[in-house]
Amino acid sequence: QVQLVESGGGLVQPGGSLRLSCAASGSILRINAMGWYRQAPGKQRELVAAPTSGGSTTYADSVKGRFTASRDNVKKMVYLQMNSLKPEDTAVYYCSADITPMGRTSWNRYWGQGTQVTVSS
Repeated sequence: QVQLVESGGGLVQPGGSLRLSCAASGSILRINAMGWYRQAPGKQRELVAAPTSGGSTTYADSVKGRFTASRDNVKKMVYLQMNSLKPEDTAVYYCSADITPMGRTSWNRYWGQGTQVTVSS
């Protein structure tokens, strides 16, 4: 059983910072892509950041220069450091990972349960 668990969400004032963490656990053979998505009320889920194991990261234009994503392949974790937060960053943030489970040859995309980030004064 493969599981992704996020932590670190909460309420923060505009201009503040939060750090999200996501841990993958279970019978994992290989983790390919890992990333962060978010979904605001009434909107579609969108990609926020996707760091690769090779060191590069794709960011949404709206978060460039403010958010930093990173991976720890040994710990099977991905992080999202969010600075200079704005009210429009308010959303449920989801961790995702493309994982090949033990005993399988193909990968599946797994999702965490989501963590609420609210930016408000």
